[in-house]
Amino acid sequence: MLKADRVIIGVLLPVFLLSCLIVVPVLAQKKNQTVPTIRVEVQDHNAGTRLKISSGSTLNFSLRKSGNILTVSFRSSSGIRYDRTPFTSRLVQSIDLAKSPEAYLLLIKTVTADFAYTQSARWDPFELTVELKTGGTRRVAAEPGATTPDNPAEAQVQPQTTAAGGQPGAAVPGGKKQVKTIVIDPGHGGNEVGAKGVYGTLEKDVTLAVSRKLKEAIERGLKYRVVMTREADLSVPLERRAAIANNNKADLFISIHANGSRRAKATGSETFFLSLNASDEESRRLAYFENNTEELETRVPEKDFDDLKLILWDMAQSAYLKQSSQLAEFVQQELNELLNTRNRGVKQAPFKVLTGAACPAILVEVAFITNPEEEKQLQSEEFQARVAEAIYRGLNRFLQLYEKP
Repeated sequence: MLKADRVIIGVLLPVFLLSCLIVVPVLAQKKNQTVPTIRVEVQDHNAGTRLKISSGSTLNFSLRKSGNILTVSFRSSSGIRYDRTPFTSRLVQSIDLAKSPEAYLLLIKTVTADFAYTQSARWDPFELTVELKTGGTRRVAAEPGATTPDNPAEAQVQPQTTAAGGQPGAAVPGGKKQVKTIVIDPGHGGNEVGAKGVYGTLEKDVTLAVSRKLKEAIERGLKYRVVMTREADLSVPLERRAAIANNNKADLFISIHANGSRRAKATGSETFFLSLNASDEESRRLAYFENNTEELETRVPEKDFDDLKLILWDMAQSAYLKQSSQLAEFVQQELNELLNTRNRGVKQAPFKVLTGAACPAILVEVAFITNPEEEKQLQSEEFQARVAEAIYRGLNRFLQLYEKP
């Protein structure tokens, strides 16, 4: 062996041995680190359904209700396993575990959005008990000490939907009540101008004008309370728009937009309701534009959406899928009849503005602001009034469907 080789070995060997002394224990520690396992026991009883969520490790948690989904969030640096046990229940449809960037989510899907829950917890051994009941007002009851620094369990109070079984205005035995609140969402606003026409017309201005006329028509003809997500040229985050609907216990949510396309000859109106999967590539590009308020791209990368949030929102909206679809159909039919524009049909797409709304929700693209002819129409107050009248008629037909004795 050459002298130089012996010198190199003499230098590197101690370094290698030292790294082994450091790395091996760390790897062994990670390998031996316990991953908490949660188990869920589901029991139906006369008053409702009881869920017992247990683990051999103490877990920090919080609860959140959205539509017919109750989400239990767990924070664990070492991960979480779900020991799935078969069950049958009148109220609980499925239980699944998902992961978000911040936490592990136990998704408890129920057969109806009209349920309330209470919670209690013990810590050694850990067991979270959740009582589910259909109807009523939710109360949160935690064990003493559940919110101490050593046991930080928080309960996040969410607005309670007024719809039973996903039907607008339904609910009390003996008959249906009328829809009390309709939320109208004028798309974009403030710095978010939306699509822009060749003559300089801005989508944010058109949507506000149409929304104001629609509000007047509803209040004049239906006498229901109408809430707008913005009354002026203001920026309102997409997530805030659905929150406004929920905070006002909305029974219906209608978002107004003007369409945009790279193709100047694109024409017509179309109405959307929420789905994780778009009806076609063009609908997916449109949703991408509306969700990101940037220029349309020829191809939308698959990971541009927060997949987990969209899945959760899609599940929450599933309770209102039939009603959203019916409302979209009625509105689209009236748009075709009154506007005499090309019928682009009813479609589905992952619009963020519709996500999180605990009621039937649609998005209306009234015409193409990027088409010079339709842009001129959108500038006209007469055409804006016809758009509002068409949406109003479709809404009225939908309400009559659910107000029949």
